[in-house]
Amino acid sequence: MTNTTSELERQIEQMVAAHVAALRKAAQGAVERAFAAVSAMRPTVASSRPRAARAPSKRRAGAELSALGERFFEALSRKPGETMGVLSAEVGASPQELHRAVGRLREAGRVKTVGERSAMRYFPLAASASS
Repeated sequence: MTNTTSELERQIEQMVAAHVAALRKAAQGAVERAFAAVSAMRPTVASSRPRAARAPSKRRAGAELSALGERFFEALSRKPGETMGVLSAEVGASPQELHRAVGRLREAGRVKTVGERSAMRYFPLAASASS
């Protein structure tokens, strides 16, 4: 009986070892294929496709930036605590267009922000803070 049990244990060990070896080989092959696919997708040095030329951006004049900031401040005074998305729609400009103007208002102490990123809320500060 012990001979049969030990023979059975040996056969099980051999089957498990063969199974583990097959799994290792399959996993290694899958990893190699994945890395080969990624390296084939990436350009090695430079893209062979020409990039579309961007038109040079026009920098806003100081007066235009101030006017945009004032329009933002007026909208903010009507709707304090709103997000940039709501306020930019009120002003009629994109959030990207308002970025520098609002930054100047924050530096001047006329606008306070609470929160981060898309959850950021804007609040006007008292008129005495701007002087």
